[in-house]
Amino acid sequence: MLSALNNIFKITELRQKVLFTLAMFIVFRAGTHIPVPGVNASMIEQLFTSGNLFGLLDMFSGGALSKFSIFAMSITPYINASIILQLLTVVVPTLERWSKEGEEGRKKISKINRYGTVVLGFIQAIGMAYGLKVAINNPSPFSILMIAITLTAGTVLLMWIGEQITSKGIGNGISLIIFAGIVSRLPDGLKVMAQYLHAGTINVFNLIIFALIALLMVAFVVAITVAHRKVPVQYAKRVVGRKMYGGHTSYIPLKVNQAGVIPIIFASSVLMFPVTIAQFVKVPWVQTIAGYFAWGTPLQTTIYILMIIFFTYFYTAVSMNIPDMSDNIKRYGGFIPGLRPGKPTTDYLDKIMTRITLAGAIFLAFIAIMPNLIVWVTGISGIYFGGTALLIVVGVALDTMKQIESLILMRHYQGFMK
Repeated sequence: MLSALNNIFKITELRQKVLFTLAMFIVFRAGTHIPVPGVNASMIEQLFTSGNLFGLLDMFSGGALSKFSIFAMSITPYINASIILQLLTVVVPTLERWSKEGEEGRKKISKINRYGTVVLGFIQAIGMAYGLKVAINNPSPFSILMIAITLTAGTVLLMWIGEQITSKGIGNGISLIIFAGIVSRLPDGLKVMAQYLHAGTINVFNLIIFALIALLMVAFVVAITVAHRKVPVQYAKRVVGRKMYGGHTSYIPLKVNQAGVIPIIFASSVLMFPVTIAQFVKVPWVQTIAGYFAWGTPLQTTIYILMIIFFTYFYTAVSMNIPDMSDNIKRYGGFIPGLRPGKPTTDYLDKIMTRITLAGAIFLAFIAIMPNLIVWVTGISGIYFGGTALLIVVGVALDTMKQIESLILMRHYQGFMK
């Protein structure tokens, strides 16, 4: 491993990319400690308890939201704009055509995504500033507008940093920003466990059990993240001029967890909405409904699992166009052994995706409720481990390692993975 790390710094290009990425991380972490002017941050910190929407957003922002810094919204508006555009690509012919035009089409979609980030970011910033106006020193319309502009500018700056990391650094910049925010909360978690141990709330045995569960969960998430079903495709031989093409066998990798972390984010946002609203609307019946949807209750857990399974199938169906995949196989002279091109191939691929998506949905539901199970088994509460955070961290780490691996192998050095 040490020799592999040494290979990174032997390659000038790779060393520059890694150092540039680390420099952008420093800028990001510095910005999380720059507060928005005119806000009482101590009052805002009281709102960030486990089980509400603000707690989830604070995890993504690396603690910037609880400090109400200029990066309080993190890169969430960009992610929302990207998801909306991806969903619209299926129903809007123009966007669908651009998605098939290669690099030029992607540039047009990226431009719309940037504008959408600014619009969604400003709307979210206005709502956030107005909803938290009790913590604003001078809650006038001008103060709310200035806070909204500041938060939007912070999101735009993070979007620019993410794009710079993608073009000049290592890995996907937007994903790495979220990764850095989540990992930055690790020292706080270790501090909380040390305080529990010192106070006698837990013992060393609880910590050992927690560590074993954490290692098993990471290994399980890695295995499912890289798992895929290989569908063999045979390409027929064809003669073009004096040359013969085709005649080889390939395969289509269908991922078990095609939807990624999106279903958990959708389900969490929907279920946390009543609890978050109840913090601002002090009406008895609203508080009663919010109590049923409190984090960890039997009703909330059951609905959470069902919604994750539903959103997994929904997002997989939207993001994967099985008929197009079947048409592409037919267009390039390929066929699945034992099946005719066209509808039989489409039905076969759809049947496979339906089966493996069920496995992926059950996996996502299990990972999502693991924090509750960890608290029940170990007795360690207040430490968020599992669900969205774990999937993002593992997924981003694997993608970044693969990118570093490919750059190292291009230079004829031994990489990380064997």
